[in-house]
Amino acid sequence: MRLSCNLCILILVILGICGGVFAFSGFNLLLFLCFYNTVIYRSILAIGLVSALFTVYALLVFKPFRGLK
Repeated sequence: MRLSCNLCILILVILGICGGVFAFSGFNLLLFLCFYNTVIYRSILAIGLVSALFTVYALLVFKPFRGLK
């Protein structure tokens, strides 16, 4: 469980960096890394969506911040 949570966070950080590069420079780094293949590009974005949903699920179910009052 810990490995999958860390993997999901890593995926979201990488997608966030690629999104930041696109927002500030206009260069789509993720599409460039996918060799301009839109099927791979959309697949990676779908994996990012699943990672975000799993991260929200893990935060709601396991409540890691419960003891921080």
